Amino acid sequence: MELHTISGLAIAGVICSIVLSMGVPIALFIAGRVKLKARISSFFIGAGTYLLFAMLLEQLLHVLVIQFCGLNAQSRPWLYYVYAALAAAVFEETGRLIAMKFWMKKWLDFPNALMYGIGHGGVEAILIGGLSGISNLVSMLMINSGAMQNTLAALPAESANQTVSQLSALWTTPAPLFFVSGIERISAIILHIGLSLLIYRAVKSGKCRAAESGKCRTAESGKCRAAAFTAVLAYGIHFIVDFFAVAGSALLPIYVIEIGVFVMAVGTLVMALKMGRMEEL
Repeated sequence: MELHTISGLAIAGVICSIVLSMGVPIALFIAGRVKLKARISSFFIGAGTYLLFAMLLEQLLHVLVIQFCGLNAQSRPWLYYVYAALAAAVFEETGRLIAMKFWMKKWLDFPNALMYGIGHGGVEAILIGGLSGISNLVSMLMINSGAMQNTLAALPAESANQTVSQLSALWTTPAPLFFVSGIERISAIILHIGLSLLIYRAVKSGKCRAAESGKCRTAESGKCRAAAFTAVLAYGIHFIVDFFAVAGSALLPIYVIEIGVFVMAVGTLVMALKMGRMEEL
């Protein structure tokens, strides 16, 4: 296989996605800190929770289920789609719930719940969209400058062919699609902020005092039910969005998927904000 020149539009798409994936979380962090006076620690708790529950614990489960049990998108696609979406929802929303209920309980309020969401979605955007984008950009520039050809010449033939095969997506992917990564990260950040506000409402509503019997008092039982409903709603929305994104990739054009995810993310955020206003009335 041979290397092919990368178009300027593709390079521009990667640069745009890097700027969005890394710039938006930083801008939101500054806004949350300056405008809302949210704690910096809430941002890093959100980021740390994502790393612990999504990047470590969830990945350990994937090793067990995918590698040892043989579940994959080729053999049993629909079961795999359900599993992947369910795993993401369970691990990330459980992490969100634990973080707000225990690690942030002394200062949990609307600004800090929002800052948590910025941290959770922001670190995901930086890792998936930003760092991977930088790696792609470096490879593109090396290919166009001829430096990659010199690097491959120093490798054994088999290794060089494998590397070219891995890099081929950089010139076979339609150039406009490189812009999609950044837009996808924006949708994910919006979704994580909305889900964080839902879990915040669940934790806040669930702070009912227990009677000596260990059950909620009658006057507060409605709040307990509302808390459970809101938490389940967050899990359900996360599952639906992820299932649509994963299963849709096999059936729908990428643009349809991204528009659908964006609409659901914005809808989740608007719903969470409206639920908050209703509680305050």
